[in-house]
Amino acid sequence: MRAIRHFLSLKDFTKDEILRIVNISIKIKDNFINGDKIQPYFKNKTLAMIFEKSSTRTRVSFEIGAYQLGGMALFLSNKDIQLGRGESIRDTARVISSMADMIMIRTFEHNKLEEFSSFSSKPVINGLSNEYHPTQLIADYITMLECGIGIIDDACKYQILRKPVVCYIGDGNNMAHSWLMLASKLGFELRVATPKGFEVDSAILELAMQFAKHSGAVIKITNSPKEATLNANVITTDTWISMGQESQKEEKIRQFNGFCVDTDMMNLGDNAIFLHCLPAYRGYEVTDEVIESHSSKVFIEAENRLHAHKGIMTFLEEENWKK
Repeated sequence: MRAIRHFLSLKDFTKDEILRIVNISIKIKDNFINGDKIQPYFKNKTLAMIFEKSSTRTRVSFEIGAYQLGGMALFLSNKDIQLGRGESIRDTARVISSMADMIMIRTFEHNKLEEFSSFSSKPVINGLSNEYHPTQLIADYITMLECGIGIIDDACKYQILRKPVVCYIGDGNNMAHSWLMLASKLGFELRVATPKGFEVDSAILELAMQFAKHSGAVIKITNSPKEATLNANVITTDTWISMGQESQKEEKIRQFNGFCVDTDMMNLGDNAIFLHCLPAYRGYEVTDEVIESHSSKVFIEAENRLHAHKGIMTFLEEENWKK
């Protein structure tokens, strides 16, 4: 029996596979814009969505996305299933995957996703974990391409003006880790600026450096936002206070002083666009002026979550069942 392909982290995919997912997503978006509202890549299929962590964009985009692919989605919180009452992950995985055609999980510990997928007979998608947020990076990269920034293959419709220099400012969290994976796989320059003590995970950084040796990516780690943003094409950030860290808010605000993306920081870039996975806390990691500026692509980026998620589901369908 052939092993199931899951979507847990971009580290598990080649450059060609990542670009294939991106191209599928772009094609689906084009078809949608041109009036093909139902595209039956997931016809009569069911996506089970397990949410340990709540989300606006993840739920809406996956639920609507499954419908627009001709299927349906089922929302499951901890209160709805026995996983929240002590049933083992392996038992839950076996049961749900025997009924659903695909599973999306948004959780805390990444090892829960890995355990679930190892016992699942159907593809599992990481909707977010403490280590990675790979679905967001597909949407982010589509947004970059639409702005003429990126690395492409022959199948992409966009004419790219330049190889990107991407700057990530803020906490060395799951978004920083996912940018490390994307850059190191595709081969562009990534600069990560974090406060001291909030650097990216050393093991994930080492893995990215290994990938970069083969792709030609340039990875730079610094504690200076100004150094990171100089001549960057993309400046991106994330919230400093993730779900479950509310008690750390005041201390983090103090420690992240100087890391708020403002107009002065954006002006250091090379006509840079601004990205943020949202929700954004204006006045903390980004100013209101920046997020409402012409450089800000955050709402296009949010919309692209819908098409990226459809692309990921379609890719997994093709990889697992249509060979």
